[in-house]
Amino acid sequence: MLEALRAFLDEVAAPARPRPLEASDYRLAAVALLVHLASIDGEFDPGERALLQKLVETRFGLDHAAARALIEAAAESEREAVDLYRFTQVLKRRLDEDGRRVVIGMLWEMAYADGEVHEFEENVIWRVAELLGVSTRDRVSLRQAAKDADKPAPPGPWGG
Repeated sequence: MLEALRAFLDEVAAPARPRPLEASDYRLAAVALLVHLASIDGEFDPGERALLQKLVETRFGLDHAAARALIEAAAESEREAVDLYRFTQVLKRRLDEDGRRVVIGMLWEMAYADGEVHEFEENVIWRVAELLGVSTRDRVSLRQAAKDADKPAPPGPWGG
């Protein structure tokens, strides 16, 4: 866990080099933002915890234990942070435009985990999107995609 934190701190001091989302260096910053968002409304319920675990495993290609360790390191880093800038600057430097949009999409997925978006969650996503340089149009489009993904598919013409 300390190595992940050291790698994160080294990343903060590294020169700017945008990379595609597959780069592993940004993971701690991205997961710290997800942890922050999940707990901003005062409740970090089991559904949100399960979604966070699933997002980290699937988006970063990690097994259960590695994802859990990353989440714990990110939670510790998030508790020590004074603002979002610390995390967004790592992401902005390391991710290309598509990668930054994927992070915003993940945040929207996390916000919809409990079925509704709290105003604090919406504000955090807006601030993160601004800091990452994700356009308002993309932010709104990603919100709609996350909202639609939560809805059951409409029945087909055959009635089911």
